[in-house]
Amino acid sequence: MILLQDASMDAPSVDVAAPIVPHVHYAETADGVRIAHYAIGEGELDLIYVTGWVSNIETVWEHPLMVDFLRGLAATSRLICFDKRGTGLSDRVRPDALPDIETCADDVRAVLDAVGSERAVLLGVSEGGPMCAVFAALHPERTRALIMYGSYAVRRRSDDYPWAPSDEARDRWLSYIEQEWGGDVDLRTRAPSMVDDDEFVAYWSRYLRSGASPTAASALGRMNTDVDVRDLVAAIEAPTLIMHRTGDRDVPVEGSRWMAARISGARLVEFDGCDHLPQVDSEEIIDTIRAFLATL
Repeated sequence: MILLQDASMDAPSVDVAAPIVPHVHYAETADGVRIAHYAIGEGELDLIYVTGWVSNIETVWEHPLMVDFLRGLAATSRLICFDKRGTGLSDRVRPDALPDIETCADDVRAVLDAVGSERAVLLGVSEGGPMCAVFAALHPERTRALIMYGSYAVRRRSDDYPWAPSDEARDRWLSYIEQEWGGDVDLRTRAPSMVDDDEFVAYWSRYLRSGASPTAASALGRMNTDVDVRDLVAAIEAPTLIMHRTGDRDVPVEGSRWMAARISGARLVEFDGCDHLPQVDSEEIIDTIRAFLATL
């Protein structure tokens, strides 16, 4: 085809501009860990986005669904993104020396200090939700509001929290992570509507690989399994928005209902659907966040 100069190989006649990845900066934590971050948008409110599990704040710009999600958040705020310690572009930490959730929450403070933010709205997705809840409870003076999506208070089943996974289920999942890392790990649970989209599957696999190594991913999963913020949620005083899809296959909606019932004045918004990832069908999520921000 090259030798015959086949016309089907010609470049598109209209150039499609690739998203410009924001310039990455580094914030240093109290214990010397350097956290990768950037800020985009020029809204009056600062909105810090705390992802779940693993992330990479550069690779995230490689798929239009996530680009639209981030740009939607940045349309009405200064959006602050970062990779948690041990993931993405931030410093790696030894799998046997992972910090507790209070230390991770203090990394939020380090990033806010680095970008000159006195008070911010916290947006925590999945595992990022408990981290934001801890920050909101311990640092009310730095918390303008709290938003959680697809989140939970504890990741181990108990008599008063029966919808969380059993220890055996979490152990099976962690073993699966260690063995299958490198592919579309857990996508049927996290975004079942996207499993037949080859482009998204390839992107998701690449995003996970760029976010953590197999050992780090498993270690972070074990750390998240031990998270329990049930004793802290009642101390949250900031305006709170909690969102969840009712058919979420990764984190049951009951966890968000439990938190909404225990955080004073919290607003719970439930959406139809089973995708855990917020960038999938994100329009109503973005609209709900924007409406909430407009009340602050």
